[in-house]
Amino acid sequence: MAEPLEIGSLQIRNVSKIFGTFKAVSDVSLNVQKGEFLTLLGPSGSGKTTLLMMLAGFLDVSEGDIALDGASIAGVPAEKRNFGMVFQGYALFPHMNVRDNIGYALSVRNRAVAEIEACVDEMLDLVQLQQFADRKPGQLSGGQQQRVALARALCFAPPVLLLDEPLGALDKKLRVEVQEQLKVIHRRIGTTFIYVTHDQEEALSMSDRIVIMRDGAIEQVGTPKELYERPKNKFTASFLGKSNFIHHNDKVYALRPEKIDLIVGVDHQDARMNGTVSSITYFGSMQRVIVDTKEGQKIEIDIDVWRNANEVKLGDAVDLLWADEAAVELQMG
Repeated sequence: MAEPLEIGSLQIRNVSKIFGTFKAVSDVSLNVQKGEFLTLLGPSGSGKTTLLMMLAGFLDVSEGDIALDGASIAGVPAEKRNFGMVFQGYALFPHMNVRDNIGYALSVRNRAVAEIEACVDEMLDLVQLQQFADRKPGQLSGGQQQRVALARALCFAPPVLLLDEPLGALDKKLRVEVQEQLKVIHRRIGTTFIYVTHDQEEALSMSDRIVIMRDGAIEQVGTPKELYERPKNKFTASFLGKSNFIHHNDKVYALRPEKIDLIVGVDHQDARMNGTVSSITYFGSMQRVIVDTKEGQKIEIDIDVWRNANEVKLGDAVDLLWADEAAVELQMG
């Protein structure tokens, strides 16, 4: 007899979503572990948000099944699934203060006043907004509003929290700050997070596992390190970070720009390629150099500025070197 599944685990079994003749999600199967921070990552139109909306119950499943702890929830309406949901637009009530916004989900469930107050106090502490409890959403920054939305979604202790591009409305600096806060909150509470984004940096920095999606299907699933270091095909290698694609003996290899050594001058005995520097872009701690090789390829190399004793200049003849294990052979497609 199989052991019972832990509360907060999700099983997605051959799920598809069809709109007329268009298949937005195609035969997706995935197990989400209890307490996992799982990210659905892909470009616009990849099916990631459609899949999340089926998990939430806002869209019906056309084919397949979704189960929570082994029990099907495919026919269960959204309000009965008891999942938390955080949107990009916050969806806070402008006429309510922070405290009332956070406690709203419990108040509509007719919980006791003392229980609501205790939960709200706990959530205010969790998202570090105690001093803003009496303010209205319009008096808060975007990052603070997003933390209120997160606290409201967590206040009723949902088994799963679904997050749809929650940081999309924030500027870059604030996004990085809220990413760190989200990771800390996830570690503290241990709730299962399923997070949708098209931002690769968000996915790499926060996730336990990442699901790469394209055209409604799963391309590859793995930890951030697994996907970055060992992408299985050109799509994953190019979508998650930057890659050079090297053609050799009818095979394609992915080679990350930071794994290439550049030496000014040619005829180094271990050189893999050589060519001429055609572009240099400065990013502060790093500079990106583009080399036009004699084989007719453009190769990008990322160089730590502080380690680069000999400054590279436009027009320099250079050799390119890399270790055998740095180049990853790709499947076609």
